[in-house]
Amino acid sequence: MNIHETAIVDANADLADDVKVGPYSVIGPHVTIGEGTRILPHVVITGTVSIGKNNTVHPGSVIGGDPQDLKYQGEDSRVEIGDNNTIREYVTVNKGTEFGGWVTRIGSNNLIMAYVHIAHDCIIGDNVILANATTMGGHVTIESNAVISGLVGIHHFVTIGERAFVGGASKVVTDLPPYMMADGHPLKVRNINQVGLERAGYPKDTIGKLRKVYQLVYKDQKNVSAIAEDIQKGHELYCDEVKQIFEFMRKAEAGKYGRAKEADRTDI
Repeated sequence: MNIHETAIVDANADLADDVKVGPYSVIGPHVTIGEGTRILPHVVITGTVSIGKNNTVHPGSVIGGDPQDLKYQGEDSRVEIGDNNTIREYVTVNKGTEFGGWVTRIGSNNLIMAYVHIAHDCIIGDNVILANATTMGGHVTIESNAVISGLVGIHHFVTIGERAFVGGASKVVTDLPPYMMADGHPLKVRNINQVGLERAGYPKDTIGKLRKVYQLVYKDQKNVSAIAEDIQKGHELYCDEVKQIFEFMRKAEAGKYGRAKEADRTDI
């Protein structure tokens, strides 16, 4: 284990033998860090936090801080982080609360750029990119392979779907379906995330079906329920990805304000 002489690591912290901790970093007693992870200078990891293997946490980051939620009264909650994440300078990740299952969770292989704020009870999937100064309220879910550009504000209880793309300086107040590209203030769906889909190797036929669904829903303003019903009956546009989009949309409509997770709230 390589711990700089100026770092403060509590004797009860559980660090793998090859973890590196840089100058002036502080690691609390209820922290677990896996093999190959590097904690660079001036990082604070506090509270109950588990960090997996081969992560890099850059200077100024604070992981496991108390939720910025007036309902939080000091209960024991936690942060869980997977493997192979890059967490850049001054990222903040808050612990969970009672109303979110006591956990804030980040998956694996994510790039979290400088000054990103991940609030209490947020769930981040795998292979997500969060660009500089993205800020999210509590209970946000970002599904795997999504890309969020810089200076984006995400309202609490919003869900952003798989392989969606959000343009810079956007205001996200409603759920964004999978595979869509959107930006604006407030957010507006502009097209499918075609570049992202092509880079991920999606077949041209699937991309064409997703583009047609975008046209029907966002350009032609067709009734979502009616389109979904037709597609389930063997419509030419049927594929797993299209089914996923309509299931996502139905959940969003069932929640308040176009946010599916609002339907599960028990704190109001």
